[in-house]
Amino acid sequence: MIRRWVLSLHKTARKFWASVGVVTQEIQDIIGSPIVKEAIINNSDVVMLLDQSKFRERFDEIKAILGLTDVDCKKIFTVNRLDNKEGRSFFREVFIRRGSTSGVYGVEEPHECYMTYTTERAEKEALKLYKHELKCRHQEAIERYCRDWDASGIGKSLAFAQKVNEAGHVLNLTDDGATRR
Repeated sequence: MIRRWVLSLHKTARKFWASVGVVTQEIQDIIGSPIVKEAIINNSDVVMLLDQSKFRERFDEIKAILGLTDVDCKKIFTVNRLDNKEGRSFFREVFIRRGSTSGVYGVEEPHECYMTYTTERAEKEALKLYKHELKCRHQEAIERYCRDWDASGIGKSLAFAQKVNEAGHVLNLTDDGATRR
């Protein structure tokens, strides 16, 4: 039932010049069902892949399924592997193929976006400290955390969060009228 619905959804979306996005951590989610595989792969003009190094040994299957060229594969295996981070903000790379054009692109997200969606326990705990101590809404805690993180000069949130958690309180690194500790 659900397989036929996925097929119908993709065909209807194409008919009305819309697009359907499918996100998965396992290619088997897509290729496990012939109907889903055909619906998704045959109707996808855009393919995005993150770091595929853990699949290097069995990448031939993925290459064939997604219709990737040898040039695409060379690009894919450079994702997050090049020494091109000097003097730049933290970013991750993604391989994107649209039609027959492909490339590897750096994606840098604002710290506030990162903190909104993080699942790292230490970061979530540090954010709770900010929210509790500042007695503010979640969004305000994120904004303040990010200002202090930026002011700290620490590149990665996890390292900053660990510092906050070790201190057991808001670090107050920005001058926003709050009492410093």
